[in-house]
Amino acid sequence: MTTPMIDQTKLEAFANRTIADIAAGYGGVMVSLGHKLGLYKAMAGAGPVSSRELAARARCAERYVREWLNAQAAAGYLDYHAVSDTYELSPEHALVLADEDSPAFIPPAWNVPASMWMDEDKTIETFRSGKGLAWGDHHGRLHCGVAAFYRNGYRANLVQQWLPALDGVIAALEDGIRVADVGCGYGHSTVLMAQAFPRSRFYGFDLHQESIDEARSNAAKAGVAGRTHFDIARATDYPNEQYGLICFFDCLHDMGDPVAAARYAAHVLAPGGTVMLVEPFAQDHVQGNLHTVGQLYYSASTTICCAHAMAEGGKLVLGAQAGEARLAEVFRKAGFTHFRRAAETPFNLILEARR
Repeated sequence: MTTPMIDQTKLEAFANRTIADIAAGYGGVMVSLGHKLGLYKAMAGAGPVSSRELAARARCAERYVREWLNAQAAAGYLDYHAVSDTYELSPEHALVLADEDSPAFIPPAWNVPASMWMDEDKTIETFRSGKGLAWGDHHGRLHCGVAAFYRNGYRANLVQQWLPALDGVIAALEDGIRVADVGCGYGHSTVLMAQAFPRSRFYGFDLHQESIDEARSNAAKAGVAGRTHFDIARATDYPNEQYGLICFFDCLHDMGDPVAAARYAAHVLAPGGTVMLVEPFAQDHVQGNLHTVGQLYYSASTTICCAHAMAEGGKLVLGAQAGEARLAEVFRKAGFTHFRRAAETPFNLILEARR
């Protein structure tokens, strides 16, 4: 066996890359702590602050706060002013770290990799056995983390951009139709639509009881409980209400038989109705997805999306980077004759299907 020649520069560069990735993992813990302890909120708009000032505002021990601040400054999340020995959260970074209504707000998303670590032994078993791991069998931090990751993106885009990109859907919603939100999770998407279109009625369906409970609570807090209904159901057996709009928000690729889900949607869709499919952004071929967002989605898909699809029988395991062409083929097989890309973001494809 020939010993391969080692490019020392390439070795050192890759080793440094892996250290940076490990540092990012450590940094995620710091972000979660900063969010849960209120440290970012205490810094937002406050200008430069000392560790003692921040500790007093957040009611934390100064020595811990000082070390946390240094970690955040080293990561470039905070600015450090050496002359005054103070730290500052810029307005731009505050939108990502402190403003819970900002589309860029990210701290709760760190619950997802936390859950992936906690479920590591289960994932190892799925690799060895070929069996699946259902959504509800993951650690609970997954459910709240995914809901939080998508919530503000939906809030910024769903009513303002995605629904208007669908032909005739806004007018139908304003007149009043029934809408199914299949795989609704915590119901954030359902609630947003119900708030915007009071003449329509919204039905959210999911397999996970805890998510349905959260969805009902979120609808009540938003004052739309009377226009929403949430229940346990599969994508192939929810009640037939002849829906004018059926939505799949970042969930079709998780299903064990997406063709059957699309076929059932065709069955319960009212004449002239629309299916809105929101899926993770992906090119049709692997080489087009070899970047940071692709890394994120392929990783989550390995432990979460593919695992749930396998738990549902795995007839067609799309994964989170299915791409538009494969999704179009799913709907073609289900009997739809119209399929197009209506809109996109760096994280999502928004697709329209009609019979």
